[in-house]
Amino acid sequence: GHTMFQIPPNGQGITALMMLNILADYDLASLDPNGVARLHLETEASRLAYADRARYMADSDFVAVPVEGLLNADYLQGRSQLIQPTTSIGVALPGHPPGITTAQASMQQFEPAGTSHFSIVDAEGNIVSMTTTIESGFGSMLMTQGFLLNNEMTDFSFRPSKEGRPIANRVEGGKRPRSSMAPTIVFDSKGAPMLVTGSPGGSRIICYVVQALVGVMDWTMNPQQAVSMPHFCNRNGATDLESHHGAETLKATLTDFGHEVRIRDMNSGLHMIQLLPSGQLLGGADPRREGLVLGE
Repeated sequence: GHTMFQIPPNGQGITALMMLNILADYDLASLDPNGVARLHLETEASRLAYADRARYMADSDFVAVPVEGLLNADYLQGRSQLIQPTTSIGVALPGHPPGITTAQASMQQFEPAGTSHFSIVDAEGNIVSMTTTIESGFGSMLMTQGFLLNNEMTDFSFRPSKEGRPIANRVEGGKRPRSSMAPTIVFDSKGAPMLVTGSPGGSRIICYVVQALVGVMDWTMNPQQAVSMPHFCNRNGATDLESHHGAETLKATLTDFGHEVRIRDMNSGLHMIQLLPSGQLLGGADPRREGLVLGE
C-alpha cells in the first residue's frame, strides 16, 4: 500500500525497488532482524538485483534501460522464486526482463565511497532527499575557483565490450556514469509522506537504503534504530558483514549455506526522517559518520 519515489537511471533507485519487490513475497516481519534467515533472504535478493544492474543499468539517454520490464511484477516474482531457504544462489545470472532491445554484456564497477546525503522536511512540509558525490573523498584532488573537481570517470566501465557484446555503462562522450545513489521518499496508502532517506556508501548504498526501509516498514523500528542496525550487503559476489558482536556466528551459518563471507567495516551515512500521522517528525543519523539530527 506504499508508494516509493526513487531517482531513475543513471541513479540506482530502480535496483532498490527491485530488491524490495523480490522480497515482497516473504514475511520479513516474522524474522529476527539480526538473524541469519533475514540476512540470507536480503543478500540473495541483492545478488539478483545487482546481476541485472550489471547487465542493464546505465545513462538512459544512451542505453535503452528496460525500466518497466525490470519492475514488472511477474518478472520479479520469477526472480524471487530463485531464492532457496538455506542454499545460496552463488553468482546470480542476469534475468531477461520484458522489453529488452539490445543483447548487452555484464560488467560491475564498485565505485569509491566518497558521497554525502541529507534529508530535510521544512516547516511548510517541503521535502528534500539529496545524495551528492564527487566520487572519492576529495574527488580528483584538484580544485579550481573554490570547487573540487570530481573523478566520476571511475564509475564507467573502461571496457567497451565483452564477449562481442556492448557493455551498457561503457565510456561515451557526454554520457553520465552509472551511480549507486538512491535518495528515497515514501508515501503511505493515503498519499501522505512518511519516510525520507538516503545514504552514501559507494556501490553498497542500495543495500544500506533497503535495510533501513525494511527496518521501519517491516519491524516498526524508529529511524535511529533502523540506520544503526549492523550492515550487510551482497553485490553478486561475496557477502559482506559489518564487524559486530555476533558476526562470526552469522558468518559460520551463511558459509554453510554456500556464501563466501567477509567481515569488514561498512561505513554508510544514512539519514532518515519519519513523518508520523500526528505531525511529529522523528530523525535518525548514522552513528558511523558525523551526521546529526536537528529540528526546531
